[in-house]
Amino acid sequence: MEALQPVKEQKANRIINILALAIPIAVAVLLGIRQKVDLGSWTTYLPHINGVLNSVTSLLLLTGFYFIRQKNVEAHKRTMLMAFILGSLFLVSYVLYHLTNESTVYGGQGWIRPVYYFLLVSHIVLSVVVVWFVLRAVYLAMSGQIARHKQTVKYAFPIWLYVSTTGVIVYLMIKPFYVH
Repeated sequence: MEALQPVKEQKANRIINILALAIPIAVAVLLGIRQKVDLGSWTTYLPHINGVLNSVTSLLLLTGFYFIRQKNVEAHKRTMLMAFILGSLFLVSYVLYHLTNESTVYGGQGWIRPVYYFLLVSHIVLSVVVVWFVLRAVYLAMSGQIARHKQTVKYAFPIWLYVSTTGVIVYLMIKPFYVH
């Protein structure tokens, strides 16, 4: 059985690497599609749902951090799994919104404009980076490789928290410019 473990590890790494590349590429391609799909006006509410998903994800990440500091591993697992699920739902909702609606242009002026774009660009860049870290952290935790999981979350946690938190901030900054 020992000889199979490296094969399983290689397969898992390959899947993580493929997903970490495929997800951002697929999102970029889908965002580039100019012909929008009409699924009804309900899709205009998706940015608001995404704001809630990102807010709750941020809270879950902080709660999961608290639980692991308290050595409550079971509560940490449940909390982090919920954060992963909400992050996945956010991704689906985000893509669905952009497939069905034109992107909203930020209308803020003055000093706030470069702040908004700094947050937006850093959020986007790190959202691409965090996919690999999160998938790896989840795999390592689920496969019982806790020492390696801890090494990965040293990077995954702050990046993921930054991405989910800046997602909320960017949403709140652009919210006045959504057209319904």
